[in-house]
Amino acid sequence: MSPVTPHAATELQLWHSLDGANGALVARIAEEFNASQSTYRVITIYKGPYAETINGGIAAYRAGVAPHLLQVFEVGNGTMAAAIGAVKPVSEVLSAAGSTVAPDAFLPVIATNYLARDGSMLSLPFNISAMVMWVNLDRFQQAGLDPQRLPETWPQVFVAARALKHAEPSKCALSTAWPTWAHIEQLSAWHGQPVASRANGLDGFDAELVFNKPLQVRHLQNIVDLNREGAFSYSGRTNRGEAQFISGECGIFLTSSSMYGTIAARGHFRWAIQPMPYYPDLVDTPKNAILGGGSLYVMQGKTSQEYAGVAAFLNFVLSFPVQSLIYRNSGYMPVTRAAYADAQASGFYKRYPMLQVAVREITDREPTRETSGLRLGNMLQIRDIWADEIEAALAGTKAPQQALDDAVARGNAVLRLFQRRTSR
Repeated sequence: MSPVTPHAATELQLWHSLDGANGALVARIAEEFNASQSTYRVITIYKGPYAETINGGIAAYRAGVAPHLLQVFEVGNGTMAAAIGAVKPVSEVLSAAGSTVAPDAFLPVIATNYLARDGSMLSLPFNISAMVMWVNLDRFQQAGLDPQRLPETWPQVFVAARALKHAEPSKCALSTAWPTWAHIEQLSAWHGQPVASRANGLDGFDAELVFNKPLQVRHLQNIVDLNREGAFSYSGRTNRGEAQFISGECGIFLTSSSMYGTIAARGHFRWAIQPMPYYPDLVDTPKNAILGGGSLYVMQGKTSQEYAGVAAFLNFVLSFPVQSLIYRNSGYMPVTRAAYADAQASGFYKRYPMLQVAVREITDREPTRETSGLRLGNMLQIRDIWADEIEAALAGTKAPQQALDDAVARGNAVLRLFQRRTSR
């Protein structure tokens, strides 16, 4: 009798952009899925920062070697939504496997960002975060500030930053990661003002940028003034500046809630998470944050067997154990209503109230057309343009009003090119 050769598991590639503690979490999810069955094997591959991953994924699709799953951050949603031939909608993949996922299964606002034109799920929300304010409590105490009374408004942040700078002139007082996300996108939504028309692009690719208004100009002027005094430190266009806060170098830092896993493991000082600050003369209470993080896109060109495996993995990601694994071990939030209800019922957020800050920023208030999300074509290129202009204002080569006027004009030119290309 001839020996029976066991069938090899069908391999599925997941390209992602998470390193450090969050990257280890992605690997663990894949390992637990692989251990739960023997038909499929998910291989996670770190492809560099978000921008490199999406560019690499699109190039791989054109070359016929795309991964099965591509993690894309929210900035790439416009580009991916227009890539009809390259992306297979998640709802279609799940339906073919005999399962479904409804948009209203997710927390408010979350599903809105990942819908196809017909209202079904285009991609699957995976690692969802929000921008929050991180505070070094030891630095606050050393500067004579009260660690029990942390700033809530931008004017209070500016006062604290100047005190931190005065106490330790050689150290960073205030900084932010992702400056366009912080000082244009989140600033606008947090105050209920649009970044672009057409519900920030969610209603169509014919949106126009409109963020060169008094709020944004005033805020950029304040940041320019602080930068000139040395109380604000520009830390680049991405999140590389997070290292300054994790090391204890920076007193106040605005970045994603996803930094939690890293700082919980490596931080050697007392720290706290606060909601993003706001201007109290403009709003009594802030509105909604625009979510960050990423979702999983399924790429075209695979076999029915491979898509069955993708569907099995996506259902695994949405399961209670995995959702719990994510929100308990990172600054990411549970994405489904059921998972969030489970987190509350178990008392998790009572034990770790700081991890609820990001969730509440997104869910506490009813979303509006200006706070439901952001979907603009060629957003990677547009963000670079915005960063150019912010850097010009910080360098003193352009006044804040001129910098934002130019950011809008240059960005709109890119949007029109994208619109013409996608309408052919």
